[in-house]
Amino acid sequence: MARPGHRHGRLQTNNGRPLARRRATVTLARGTALVGAALLLSGQTAPPPDPAGEVNVFIGTTNGGNVFPGATLPFGMVAFSPEMTPLPGKRFAMSAPGGYEWHGNGVRGFSLTHVSGTGCTGASGDIPIMPVTVPVETSPSAVDAGLGYAAILDHGEERASPGAYRVKLGNGVLAELGATARTAVAHFGFPADKPANLLFRTSDSEVGSTASTIRIDPATRTVSGSVTSGNFCGYLAEDRRESYYTLHFVATFDQPFTTGGTWHDDTVAKGSGTGVGGTGYGSRGHPPTGKGAGGWISFDPAQSPDVTMRVGISYVDEASARANLDRESPAGTTLASVQAAGRSAWNRALGQVAVTGGTGDQRSVFYSALYHSLLTPTLYSDADGRYRGFDGAVHHLSPRQQAQYANYSGWDVYRSQLQLVTLLDPQRGSDIAQSLLNQANQHGGVWDRWTHLTGATSVMNGDPSPPSLAAIHAFGGRGFDLARAYASLKRAATTPTPGDLSRKGCPVLCVGQRPGLDQWLSHHYMPVGAPGWGTAADTLEMAAADFGLAQLARAAGDRRGERMFLDRSGWWRNLFNPTATPAGGYIQPRRADGSWPSFDPASDDEFVEGSGAQYLWMVPFDPAGLVGALGGRDNAVRRLDAFFKTPEGEWAVTKSGPLHAELDNEPSIASPWLYNFVGQPWKTQETVRAAMDRIWTNTPAGISGNDDLGQMSSWYVWAALGLYPLYPGRAELVMGSPMFPAVTIDRPGGRIAITARGAAADAPYVQSLRVNGRTSDRPWLPASFVERGGRLDFVLATTPDRSWGSMSAPPTFPPAGKGRSRSR
Repeated sequence: MARPGHRHGRLQTNNGRPLARRRATVTLARGTALVGAALLLSGQTAPPPDPAGEVNVFIGTTNGGNVFPGATLPFGMVAFSPEMTPLPGKRFAMSAPGGYEWHGNGVRGFSLTHVSGTGCTGASGDIPIMPVTVPVETSPSAVDAGLGYAAILDHGEERASPGAYRVKLGNGVLAELGATARTAVAHFGFPADKPANLLFRTSDSEVGSTASTIRIDPATRTVSGSVTSGNFCGYLAEDRRESYYTLHFVATFDQPFTTGGTWHDDTVAKGSGTGVGGTGYGSRGHPPTGKGAGGWISFDPAQSPDVTMRVGISYVDEASARANLDRESPAGTTLASVQAAGRSAWNRALGQVAVTGGTGDQRSVFYSALYHSLLTPTLYSDADGRYRGFDGAVHHLSPRQQAQYANYSGWDVYRSQLQLVTLLDPQRGSDIAQSLLNQANQHGGVWDRWTHLTGATSVMNGDPSPPSLAAIHAFGGRGFDLARAYASLKRAATTPTPGDLSRKGCPVLCVGQRPGLDQWLSHHYMPVGAPGWGTAADTLEMAAADFGLAQLARAAGDRRGERMFLDRSGWWRNLFNPTATPAGGYIQPRRADGSWPSFDPASDDEFVEGSGAQYLWMVPFDPAGLVGALGGRDNAVRRLDAFFKTPEGEWAVTKSGPLHAELDNEPSIASPWLYNFVGQPWKTQETVRAAMDRIWTNTPAGISGNDDLGQMSSWYVWAALGLYPLYPGRAELVMGSPMFPAVTIDRPGGRIAITARGAAADAPYVQSLRVNGRTSDRPWLPASFVERGGRLDFVLATTPDRSWGSMSAPPTFPPAGKGRSRSR
C-alpha cells in the first residue's frame, strides 16, 4: 500500500536474547489429548494446545512492518497499544505507523485504536492515555513541554501476547492492558512517592484531528469525550486533508480521583473539567507542533496507587460508548478476566489451523502471521447493531448481517487475505462483503479502494472491490446481497461518474472508484496522462477488477455480463509490447494515440510501488496468455529465472533491485507461483520457500515492509500450507509445498487435512501427492476442494522431482475475445 516516501514464540529483549514465553494453563479435550498422544508415539510433535502462546506479537514492529503489539481481539474495534515517541539517543525521528517502533525508546500514551501494518504515517491511534509522575504545569501540547510527559520504554520490562500487554515504564508506572471487542481495560500501578496523574491527549490521534472534547466528572469517577479525525495519507494530496470520523469514549475508574485540569494549545486551565480543541493538519498534512487539547486527572498514590480503568468506545455517540462498556466490561470487571477471555478468543481463532512439527521458530512465525491476518477489517458496529455510515447517518445491520466492519485496504487484501478470512469463517467474510456494499450505498454508489472507518480515502489504484467480493463468494461467503452488490459494481464499471473524470487527490488518492474509466472504455487500456496513479499499473489492476467482476456476474446469473467482463480482462494485452526491450517484451506505458514512449523496465514511471520488470507478471488470471505473449515456455522460464536470481545464481526475492522480485510487496507476490504454468512446479516450491526464509523471521524485523492490514502475513500463511489463491475472485488453488508435517484446518463446510512426509526446512520439493486418497500429479486444486474440504498427502524431499506436475498446468482463464484495442 502507500508507503512513506513512495515506498522468535519467543519475545526478544533489547539485546536480542529470547525471553521465555508464558503459557496459560489449558485443559485439553479428551479427543485432542488422544490425537496428541498418537502423534507423539509416531514421532511427530502434537499441535499446540495453546496456539496463542506460539505468537510473537513483536514480529513486524520494525523494518517497516508497522504492526502493533498491544491488546486486541480478532477483528476487534479496540486495539489498546502504546504510542511511541523518540527520546534522546535514538535514531528514529518519529513513531511508526501502527504507533510502535521496536527501535524507539519512549511512550507518550496508550491509544484505544490502531490499524495494523499501514503505510503513510499511520491512522487512528485515538485518545492516547498516559500515566505520568510529574506535576502538570506546562501544556502537554506546548512546544516548551517537549518530551516532559513521555516515559522511557525498556524492552526488558515489556511483555506482550495475544490479548495482553504489560510494561514497567521508566517513570515507575506499571501499565497492563487488555481488551474486549469494544472496550479497553487497564491497570496502572503508580509509585507511592510521586504524583499520580493520567493524561487524556484527546486531540492527539496519530495523524492529528480537527476537534476533540473532554469532560471530567470525579463524582462518578468518569472521563468522557470524543475526537474528530481522519487524514489517512492526507499529506500526499493537499485537497484530501480532511476529517471523516468521530470516536466517542467513556472511561470509568475503580478509585477516586480529582480533576487536574484541561489544556488547549499552550494554555493550561487547572481545575477545569471540560475542554475542546484539535491539532489541525497543518500546511503539510501533519499535526503542527504547539497544537492540541486534552485533560488530566489526579490520584492519591498514598491511598490508591493501583488503579483499574475501563473504557468503552463507539463511533455513533457517547451513549453508545457507555452502553458498549456496560455490556462488555461492567463494573467489577477485572483485567485478569479480560486478558484470560482474550487469550481464549485468540486460541479459538488461531486453533482453527493446527500445525504439527516444525521448529519453534517456524511455529512462531506461522502463528504470528495467522494472528496478523486476523486483525482487520475491524469491528465497527456497536453491541446494539448500530453504526454511523459514510453518509453521517446512523444505520442498523442489514438482514443476515452479524456485524459491520471497517478499515478495508482493498488494493492489498483482495489478493489473499480475504480468501483466508472467509475460508476460516464464511459468516465473517459475508459480513465484510455486506459492509462494503453498505459503505457504497451510503457513499453515492462509490466503492472506495481504501476505507478508513467512515472515510473514503481513495488510497492506491485500480478497483479492488469486484475481486474482493468475488473472492469472498468463491470461498464460501454467501450471506450478503449478491444481486445488489453485483448491480452496483457493474454500474460503476460501465458508467463513468464525475469522480472518475476528476483529478482530485491524484495521483495517490484519486476520488473516483475507477479514475479514467471513460478512457478505459474508449482505448481499452489506460493511456499516459489519464487520471490515476500509474497508467500501466492501472491497466493491470482494471483488468483484474474486470476479471473479478466476471466471476460475480457468473454467480449472479448474468452470462452476458460475464462474457463482457472476461473480454475486458484481456485488455492487458494492449499494453504488452513484444519489442519493448532487446531482451524481450514488457507491459509498457502507452499514449492515447497508440504510440510507445521510451521505456526502462527498471523504472517505476507509470507503475505503482514497483517497476515495469516487477509488474510484468501481474496477470494472475491468464498466465498461459502471458506465457504465450512472452514467446512460449522456454522464454518465460528464462525470464522468471532471471527475475528471482542474480546472474551469479543468488536468490533475489527482495531488496535486490528493480529488475528482480520484491516479494515483500503486493505487485510481485503472485509471481513465484507462475512456474506451475511452465512445467516447472519444483521452482515454485523452492522460490516460495526461499522467500519465506529470507523475509519472514522470528524477530521484530521479521516482516520486511508494510504488513498491509494482514495481506502480507496471509501470503505467508498460504505459502506455509503449500497453497495459494492465485486467481482474483476464484477458489482454485495453485500449489507450492507445505512447511509442516501435518496441518488441520477446521472450518465450516469441511475440514482440510494436510500431511507432508519428509517436511523439513531444506525439503521443499514435492515427490508425490495424494488428493483424498488418489494419486495426483496436478500442482493445483479445483474450487470444489475449498467448498467441500478434503485431504492432501504429500511426500517431500531435499532434491527436486522435475517430472512431478510438469505435464499438468493449472487452468488459465483467457477472455472470451482477444481483447484487442480499437485504437491502434
